[in-house]
Amino acid sequence: MLQAAIFDMDGLLADSEPLWAIAEIELFATVGLQLSEDDCRSTRGLAIEEVVRLRWEQQPWEAPSVTELADRILVRVVALARRQAQPMPGARRAVAPPPPRRQRVGLATSSAPALAEALLGRLGLAHSFDCVQSAAGLSHPKPHPAVYLAAATALDVDPLTCVALEDSLSGVIAAKAARMKVIAVPDPAEARDARFSLADVWLGSLLELDEGVWGRLGG
Repeated sequence: MLQAAIFDMDGLLADSEPLWAIAEIELFATVGLQLSEDDCRSTRGLAIEEVVRLRWEQQPWEAPSVTELADRILVRVVALARRQAQPMPGARRAVAPPPPRRQRVGLATSSAPALAEALLGRLGLAHSFDCVQSAAGLSHPKPHPAVYLAAATALDVDPLTCVALEDSLSGVIAAKAARMKVIAVPDPAEARDARFSLADVWLGSLLELDEGVWGRLGG
């Protein structure tokens, strides 16, 4: 019996990936890197400091530091989120009211708490979760399972009784490593990636999340 559903945020509940692309393109240009939207899409699901470090390793710059540039990108995304963020199709219905036949609902995100607060506030979901767990400050970001294990602990449930909902491959890997069942809702541009077969269920969007899906997973 499922005891909890744990949602990812960026790209699953919030259409925030375009906001990340805007911020990354703007801020990486200040250190001489000209990125495209496809470049930004290639690092989807990674924590921003991990993205910045990866770009620095590809083409190093002197200043600012990796941490400083990651912070500047985050500040820009938070500002954009407060003004422009939109929900993904079916997001509000999936979270509030809660999915049928499960007791707890959590959020597990690679993004910083400041962005989670901005996005959930903008989407009207600030009070929809029993826990909001950020990977910031944990030992490892996704695809490591740390954030999902921390969310399960905060919800006081066994990871084996949880289902995670994810749009990114790194998130699917993280949730499976935490021994959770997974519902994948991949971006259409990535849906053909065979590695999404790790998920227990594939959906085209959260609009397809219904009682039948939860029933298939033991909810």
